[in-house]
Parts: sequence; structure tokens; C-alpha cells
Amino acid sequence: MIDHLKELVDKALLDLKRDGFMPETLEPAVHFDRTKNPEHGDFATNIALTLAKPLGKPPRNIAQAIVDELVDSPHVEKVEIAGPGFINFHLTRQSQRQVVKKILKKGHDFGRNNLGQGLPTTVEFVSANPTGPLHVGHGRGAAYGSSLSNILEKSGYDVQREYYVNDHGRQMDILATSVWLRYLELCGERIPFPDNGYQGDYIIDIARKVRNQYGDDFRFSASEVYELVPPDEKRGGDKEKHIDGLVQRAKELLGEENYQAIFQIALNTILDGIREDLEAFNVHYDQWFSERSLHENGTVSTVLNLLEEKGYLYHKDGAVWFRATHFGDEKDRVVMRENGLKTYFASDIAYLWNKFEWGFKDAIYVFGADHHGYIPRLKAAAKALDLDPQAIEILLVQFAHLFRSGEKVQMSTRSGSFVTLRQLIDEVGTDAARFFYVMRSHEQHLDFDLDLAKSQSNDNPVYYVQYAHARICSIFRKFADAAIPHNVEIGNAALQLLESPQEVALLRSLSEYPDIIQSAARNRAPHLLSNYLRELAQHFHSWYNSSHLIDEIDENLRNAQLNLAKACQIVLADGLGLLGISAPQRMDSSDSKARSKQPTEVKGQAD
Repeated sequence: MIDHLKELVDKALLDLKRDGFMPETLEPAVHFDRTKNPEHGDFATNIALTLAKPLGKPPRNIAQAIVDELVDSPHVEKVEIAGPGFINFHLTRQSQRQVVKKILKKGHDFGRNNLGQGLPTTVEFVSANPTGPLHVGHGRGAAYGSSLSNILEKSGYDVQREYYVNDHGRQMDILATSVWLRYLELCGERIPFPDNGYQGDYIIDIARKVRNQYGDDFRFSASEVYELVPPDEKRGGDKEKHIDGLVQRAKELLGEENYQAIFQIALNTILDGIREDLEAFNVHYDQWFSERSLHENGTVSTVLNLLEEKGYLYHKDGAVWFRATHFGDEKDRVVMRENGLKTYFASDIAYLWNKFEWGFKDAIYVFGADHHGYIPRLKAAAKALDLDPQAIEILLVQFAHLFRSGEKVQMSTRSGSFVTLRQLIDEVGTDAARFFYVMRSHEQHLDFDLDLAKSQSNDNPVYYVQYAHARICSIFRKFADAAIPHNVEIGNAALQLLESPQEVALLRSLSEYPDIIQSAARNRAPHLLSNYLRELAQHFHSWYNSSHLIDEIDENLRNAQLNLAKACQIVLADGLGLLGISAPQRMDSSDSKARSKQPTEVKGQAD
């Protein structure tokens, strides 16, 4: 419908050019928005306000000139000028009702659009270091990145979902060493565990795997392990030098083969757990990309050589630096340390270069809020590599805080006392967790109320939306049980009978779905969709509670209402699916937490 209205206004502007009202060279962009208040019509454009300055005329005069040139349309009932010069379009009731036919014809293709025009786009999200299980902070990035990818795909982007596995570098060495030290404890050695080692019971579990597989093969005495290792912080030393010394000692004592055996068990165990958690969270990837592969196939060296040839690297204090400040970053960045080891940022540059070498035209990174510094440094790297920095989008997801019984749940990843994503799924279910994560803009902090997420009332938004879908399924089951057929053709022919205020509101809400999808994709904002689904569910429940659908005798009206219900069911299921949430056909106590009892404050029951 927006395209049709734009055609009307574009033709009016063309006529105004021919009349000399505006210059031929002026090419204004016409934009439409849905009105929030139905009394102000269905759509509005501010084109008159945007033309006021270039034409040097009052916007209301421009608006009147445009309205005077508009041709009649069977879809437009009336046009009004409002406020300083907005042009409001009121659609005919018949036009509003056509959305039902369109949804029933297109099914889950309703809302699909070509905003992305097939643009090859990579979306990297979560990418947590495989040094421990995913926690609730990762969960928000997972829900956001997964939902965004689905919405982009619906909007015509050619999307690849990526998880970047940081399986190379210092943190992975600390992980392997931590596992080895716990292994030594299981062997009976008394080991003063380092402050900077990885804590948590999961490290002991991995160490137990190592011992079950290799017995005492990797055992050394504590005195051998700590020989010549700098003291830890609690003994007056430097904890960073201490852990680095332990890593070096582990490699010396174990040798490459044995060290890699521990390294691989630690990596594979944690990575397998991450995969399982994300699958349970309904998050799927097209590619799991190994950072280590960038080093093994020489990509990191190739890219650093390229930067050096361009004059963007220099040597200082034994390290190699990238001239990031030359491209707008606040400081230059080390890409190779004094010991010859390449930094994480060197891998990041190589990975960025790889993305565009693969043919992607848009690279979206979903990072945590603490990665703000990555924006200027990755943009700087893109400029240095002659890549378009505008093709790199870095979306920062703010922190999520858990609350239980009104109290904030305290977490510390360093000590290992954090709530894992798996624990969250077990407590509230995948559906509730995913919906709550995307209820707010990713740019806003999120307070996650565990008690609300588990409740079965209309205060819990995910249950309220899912119950609307289950309720519609219940309607069709009851008609089927009563042997009352649903005739779509009769319903489509009788759509003019849908005229109650609740039906008009529901029709209007359904017609907004394509615009919501486009807006959510354009603004990288899945929360627009979750908010829309809540409003749609509210309109449906209001209509259902005010109608006598199950008792309707008139065949024409009954089928028209069933068509309306089916259209609503399709949109609810499609929207929930884009958010990675199930659309249950029943809501009862036998379902999982994600699909449990219907909201108790909503009238009626979805058997």
C-alpha cells in the first residue's frame, strides 16, 4: 500500500513540476509512516515539510498544492492536511480488509520484502571465547543476532550466520594450563592454583576427562611445575607474569604432542557444550570459523605483509604496531608482541579481510557493550585494506541483569560463579528467554525478571502472544469437532461484514506487519517485531473476547471471521518464528516451560 501511495504523490509532484510550482531538477524523496492514531488516518507523509526550504513556501501551502493534484484512488477514502503540513491518507474499509486475502494467499511469505536486494551479508554473533560455558550475557547476543539474521533474510538479504571461534592465543593457553593444573590435583599433587587461572567446576570436569583418558601420563611434581616460575600476586609477584610462566612451563614439561592433547580436550569439550547450548536456544550457524586456521593457512601473515607494504606498520619497543591513528583510531595497535606472537587484533584484521575476500558486501558484528573500542579499530583496519568502512556494522548489545524475587542475581565470570545460558533455559525455557532478550532495543540495558518470565499471566508477554496463537488453533479445532466447515472463498467474499471496532483494529494491525519487518531490518531492531506481536495479540484477544465467533450462525460472517482468525494465526506464527520462538497449538500444563499454561488473566481457554 505504501508503494501505491508513493506513486500517487510522485505523480502529483510531477504535475506540479509541469505547472511550474517546483523546479524540474528537484527530486524529493517521498516517505510514508503509519499513523499511531487511527483518527489521523492510516498513513502520513511529511513531504511538504521537506520541500518548504528548497521551495521557499509555507509547508501547508505545499501540502495543499500536492493534495489538489492527487488523482482518485479506489484505495483512498480521503486525504487531510494536519499540523504544520503533514498529509494524512485514510484508506477505504474495503482496502483495509484486503489484507486478509493477501495473508491467506501468501502465507508465511507475507511480509517478505526486497530491502536487502540480495546483498551478501555476514552476521557474526556470540563468538564467545571457548574458555568456559556460555552465560546469560552471551544469551542476549545470541537471541539478538539470531533474530536479526532471520529478519534480514526475510527482507531480501543473503545472510550467512557466523561464529568466530577464538581457538588461538594466550587465553586458550591459560585454559589448557588451568586444566592441566587441576589434572595434577586429581593425581594427588598439591598445587597452589593461580589467581589468573580459569576457575569453576567445569575446569575440574575437563581435567577429569584428561585423567580418565591418559591416567598419570601427564603428571609432574609441584616442585617441577613451579621451578623458575615467577611468583603469583598473593606472594608478592605479578599475576600476569606468573600465569605466563606456568603456560611456558606446561609446554616445556609436556612437550608439543602432550600439551596439544590437553589443549584439544579442553577446546572440544567447551566448544561442544557451546554448540549444544546454542542449539537448545534455537540458534543455528552456517559457519563455525576457526581463528587458528587464519594462522595455519598464512592469512594473518599475508595481511600483515600487505599492511607493511602500504607503510601502515612500524616497529617500536620490539613490537610491531599498526598505524590505527592514521585512520581515526585513538591510538596505534600492536599486531605482534616482542616475543613474536601475533595479537588478537592481528587475527581480527585477517578475519575482516577474509570476509570480503569471500565476496560479502556487508559485514555485521554483534559485540557486547564492552567492545566499544572495536568500532574505530576495525574501521581503521578496513580503510587501511581499501575496504569500505561503511560496509562494516558493529552493533553493541548492552548488558542483561537477572532479577529473582526483586533482587539482582550477582555474577562473577572470573570466579566461575555465573548463571549459564543452560541454567537459564532450564529455569524459564527457550521461548521465554529469547522473547525477554529482544523485548528491548539492544542499545538499552535489560533487567530480566526471572519470576515474570516463568509466570502464566498476561503480564508475561511471551505467554500472552503464544496464547493468542494457541487460542486460534483451538477455535479451528472446535469448529472441526462440530463438523462446521471453514470455506475460505465464502469468507473472502464476505469480508465487508468485518466492521466492528475490534475487527477494524485487528485488520489495521495485520496490515502493519510488512512495514514492521522492513523497519526492524533497516534499523537492526528485532525489538520492533516483539513489540508488534504483543500489540497484535492484544487486538486479537480484545476481538475474541467481544465476539461470538463460536456461536455465529450466519455462514458468511462466520467464514469471514475465520479468515480473519487464520490471517492472524499466520502472522503470529511467522513473527514468533523470526524471533526463534515456537507457536504452540495448545497451552496446558503438559507442555514444556516454553509452552506452559495459558495466561490466567485472559478470558477463555485454549484447550
